[in-house]
Amino acid sequence: MHPPPVTAAVRVRRAEVSDLDDLVALEESSFAQDRLSRAQYRKHLDSESALVLVASANHRRFLGTAVVFFRKGSTVARLYSIATTPQAQGKGVGSALVEASEDTARARGCRALRLEVRKDNAVAIRLYERLGYHAIGEYTRYYADGADALRFEKPL
Repeated sequence: MHPPPVTAAVRVRRAEVSDLDDLVALEESSFAQDRLSRAQYRKHLDSESALVLVASANHRRFLGTAVVFFRKGSTVARLYSIATTPQAQGKGVGSALVEASEDTARARGCRALRLEVRKDNAVAIRLYERLGYHAIGEYTRYYADGADALRFEKPL
């Protein structure tokens, strides 16, 4: 008997305070710099202008997270951050998180979702392009380590 693929049971929901340990651990293992702190996550959980989503499977197995920011009076939402656990990579978890972010932005009346991605992150760039995002700009030395970023956008 093979275990069912992770994708079969991916569930995306709004993060809760009980997710904080998982969120911080994933943030620390995923990003060397430009990390969200525990306090920032805590603040975003209760914020009108932010949405923290988590993907899980089989009784709360934590697989990943996405953070979306909304600006008052703007119809453009920003996918600020997305991360998946190593065992979830390549199994549709990132796609599920991006699609849930789009659904939420659409439900809030947004017309587009924007994001920045490291120019050297070919895997993420392929995911965004496959999901209908297109490059609209470029930022030199955008990240703390000096890496360049591409800005992507998708009309909703």
